[in-house]
Amino acid sequence: MFEIDANRQVKLVLAEDDPSLREAIKDSLELAGFTVFDAVDGQKALELVATRGDVNMVVSDVNMPNMDGYQLLQAMRSRFPHVPVLLITAYGTIHQSVKAIQEGAVDYLVKPFEPQMLTELVCRYTAGTGMLDRNQPVAAAQSSKDLLALARRVARTDSTALILGESGTGKEVLARFIHDSSARADKPFVAINCAAIPEAMLESILFGHEKGAYTGAHTAAPGKFEQANGGTLLLDEISEMDIGLQAKLLRVLQEKEVERLGGRKTIPLDVRVIATSNRSMLDEVKAGRFREDLYYRLSVLPLQWLPLRHRREDIVPLAEQLLGKHARKQHRSGVALSDDAKRALAAHDWPGNVRELDNVMQRALILQDGYCITERDLGFDLISPETDNRSALVEPSQLMNDTVVDASLNSTPFSACDSEPVVDLASGFLGQDLKQREFEVIVNTIRQEKGSRKRAAMALGISPRTLRYKIARFRDAGLMVEERL
Repeated sequence: MFEIDANRQVKLVLAEDDPSLREAIKDSLELAGFTVFDAVDGQKALELVATRGDVNMVVSDVNMPNMDGYQLLQAMRSRFPHVPVLLITAYGTIHQSVKAIQEGAVDYLVKPFEPQMLTELVCRYTAGTGMLDRNQPVAAAQSSKDLLALARRVARTDSTALILGESGTGKEVLARFIHDSSARADKPFVAINCAAIPEAMLESILFGHEKGAYTGAHTAAPGKFEQANGGTLLLDEISEMDIGLQAKLLRVLQEKEVERLGGRKTIPLDVRVIATSNRSMLDEVKAGRFREDLYYRLSVLPLQWLPLRHRREDIVPLAEQLLGKHARKQHRSGVALSDDAKRALAAHDWPGNVRELDNVMQRALILQDGYCITERDLGFDLISPETDNRSALVEPSQLMNDTVVDASLNSTPFSACDSEPVVDLASGFLGQDLKQREFEVIVNTIRQEKGSRKRAAMALGISPRTLRYKIARFRDAGLMVEERL
């Protein structure tokens, strides 16, 4: 069940050009306790976010005049990367929505949808409304069961926690589990990705600012610490935080109070901090990139999510959970995995971990319009690092154009996967897109620099931090960048 804390004032910007639909969505969100500012297109929505300065989330239709939902998403990722964006799309553009999530949208809804589904998604991503998903993480492997038992012990205390693991293993899921299992469960859960936000903005986003604190600060705004007061603050990928900002974070943790940028008063805090990293924190400390005192402040009891390849018993249950989630969003019922699909999933090494598995389940639903997901619907040959790079980032729309599905599947009762659908994937793939070219440029540059990230970053004209983030994003998509040549 989900509950909404009416005491939280969550502010949303809604972009929808259809007046009747805009009014219906706004009414539904306001009835759920949200404050909603509506806009007729993406440009107006962007202006609202910029002028208000206190918007918690943007909900946007895809097809709009002047600036559509995808253009709005790109502008938000550039100017306001800390504000989550949820897209509303028609069924015929699901493949584009999958791409949009890979580019930064937190989620999408397919028209028509139930108002409760929209409310639940908004609450989940604003994380300040008291809406709680009581579903536990999937834990079939013994190592996962042991980890959840340890996490429950952490949840019973107010201790900070450090969750370690490869990118995409589900560290945020474990952090939410700790929050939901604690006495703070009815309070805010606020997450911030330290790697995805420019260093110049991160301090203001964390600690807040007063009006006039810096150029462009037209209004005062609370930081993530204030928004999480009473609850839990997740600092995702904390190892990417600048060492100067680490010192300020340590002081906040020690003093249990925060001072906004440009402010003169301190604000008392009651926040549990959970941090995550996909790096060896001790190696980061030894290299001088992470403060030792902050490390020991955070790592009272480190928790380690093993990669999927080391907990294979979790793979199929996770796949079924993710398949069900995406099928419900697309208003499809009775979709199931065949035995050969389960075997293929369990045998795959999952370099991108759960995030890669999530992408595979979304792609399988796009490739297969019927009820039975088979091994060939998983499309492993399209993303394998050993295959030609042109297939690695092929557009889902291209796959749909190259797929022949037996129309009789759509009229068949719920299938138990006892018969194989007719799906023929064409062997040819279309040309490269910008992401594919970026991947190739980075791979070639690292190879030219003999595996040195620092020299490769200089040659590319970006910071080493940005290069690390891009490599992590490629890894999430199942594309491994070889760095030791």
